[in-house]
Amino acid sequence: VEEDIRNEFIGIINYSIIAIIQESLSENAPLEIPVEDLMPKYDHAAEETLELLLNKNHDYGEAWRDMRVSSITDIILMKLYRVKQIEDNKGKTLISEPVKANYQDMINYAVFCLIKLKE
Repeated sequence: VEEDIRNEFIGIINYSIIAIIQESLSENAPLEIPVEDLMPKYDHAAEETLELLLNKNHDYGEAWRDMRVSSITDIILMKLYRVKQIEDNKGKTLISEPVKANYQDMINYAVFCLIKLKE
């Protein structure tokens, strides 16, 4: 069954938000979180990431509009690889952004892809 590529980018957005939420929880947090407790955390992570997107878009312009979806996807994959490296180093980074920033970038690049696919 062939899936629409849009669903893949939506998945990247949702799983990245979940990862941001998981990172913010304490080690003693329960494995299951009631929906009424989870949704405000989801909304907060999404709103914070949208604010980042708007600020970066204002600062850097809309260079992504001139890029192909495949090129933006490559950037998402590079960010994913960077998260893996950080996790392999037990969260330690020397000069790079923390894991959360990489997940936020993946979300925003996935949003850009969804916009480009709609145009």
